[in-house]
Amino acid sequence: MTETTPPVSVKEPPRSKPRRKAPEPRSAYSLSAAFGQGDGYTRASAVVMGLGNLVRGQIAKGLLFLIAEIGFIWLFVVSGLPSLKGLGDLGPVTQGSQEWTAAGDFVFVSPTNSVEVLLFGIAWALITLAFVVLWIFAVRSAYKAEVLARAKGKAPTWSEDIKSLADARLSGTLMTLPTIGLLVFTVLPLVFMISMAFTSFDDDHAPAFSWVGLKNFGVLLSNEGSGDIGVNAKMFFSVLVWTLVWAFFATFLNFFLGMFMAMIILRAGTRFKSFWRVCFSMSIAVPQFVSLLAVNQMLQQEGIINQMLKSWGWIDESLPFFSDATWARVTVIVVNLWIGIPYTIMQVTGILQNIPAETHEAAKIDGASWWERYIYVTMPYIFFVMTPYLITTFTANVNNFNVIYLLSNGAPTDVGDSAGKTDLLITWLYKLTVDKGNYNVGAVIGIFTFIVLAVVSLITYRSSGSYKNEEGFR
Repeated sequence: MTETTPPVSVKEPPRSKPRRKAPEPRSAYSLSAAFGQGDGYTRASAVVMGLGNLVRGQIAKGLLFLIAEIGFIWLFVVSGLPSLKGLGDLGPVTQGSQEWTAAGDFVFVSPTNSVEVLLFGIAWALITLAFVVLWIFAVRSAYKAEVLARAKGKAPTWSEDIKSLADARLSGTLMTLPTIGLLVFTVLPLVFMISMAFTSFDDDHAPAFSWVGLKNFGVLLSNEGSGDIGVNAKMFFSVLVWTLVWAFFATFLNFFLGMFMAMIILRAGTRFKSFWRVCFSMSIAVPQFVSLLAVNQMLQQEGIINQMLKSWGWIDESLPFFSDATWARVTVIVVNLWIGIPYTIMQVTGILQNIPAETHEAAKIDGASWWERYIYVTMPYIFFVMTPYLITTFTANVNNFNVIYLLSNGAPTDVGDSAGKTDLLITWLYKLTVDKGNYNVGAVIGIFTFIVLAVVSLITYRSSGSYKNEEGFR
């Protein structure tokens, strides 16, 4: 009897999944290559956009480029040139007047609306820049069609281009709409504000105003400043320092106290965990402006807090919550704790629950105390995850308009000053613009606020572990 060996099954090698075609390098179809190596049709596309695409059979794409060029040229001649020309003198600046016409009619001459002139001029500058980008894309597209037609016998069809936009170039497709929104709602207002800082736009020069160069910067940074609006270098740096101090305490006091509250709620011995979470969630649900206005009335000289303390015999005179600078600054910081701590609790609770349990167990086995586990395990993990959140919170506190304006309105304020002792740069800017109409000096303050925030945020974020080690926590 012979033994039979079982058949050996030969395992087929796993089939490799089809790889997505990698996008071609952008440098292969650069503008310099188009002019240096392209044929006559490609170079002519710099004058007649879409010509190179039309010649290679890309009719739809070529017509779109051509229509975009014709439309831009027509609108630029009709509206763009006058708008850009108006940027030179913002008008020309003319005031309203009443005049007699040659026919003997009495007419009113409307003044120049320099705000409109400036806005349209900046908008057309951005539109022109966007067209230049489209022109570069059109020339490169013509050169790409030429190269592919030479290599494959034909240029990509319209359907192939659409598929490429949904596959190899999907990232660019998805980022197009956000980029347009960024230009319209962020870049345009920012450039408009920066431009306003170099004009004479205030109550005395409205609606017609002109360029004044760096005069407004000199007003803000000089010791004399402008006496009529109460702005000088001393006041600016005083408000700037207080803004940074406020942002620091408002950020880190809320963070550390909120973190400790979250740790207490998550302790094994803490009862009614859900109840405490609901309580803090309810404080977030209450409209902030209602609570701040209520607290403002409670802390007035004749408010309920002072009246109750007097009736209990604890004080003889009303506490100067908003009449003394130190008291006012401490008050807004303390009240802001009630607003910010619940948000921190919600953030930190989820992070604490995701810290690997074996990390704490290993630390316990090594003999680490609760404080050592907190310092060397919990804190590094929380800071690694929450550094971007802290930077965002710091930025938000620098621009925390609601708490200061609704709670103290910048009080106390010395006579002749345009900013109070608790005013931040953002509330001071609001008072100068909306209340006093000094948009030019307010724009200068806005520029300095942007610079301070950009420098602090970039330096802090680039120095954090979240930026240096994006792969994970170590």
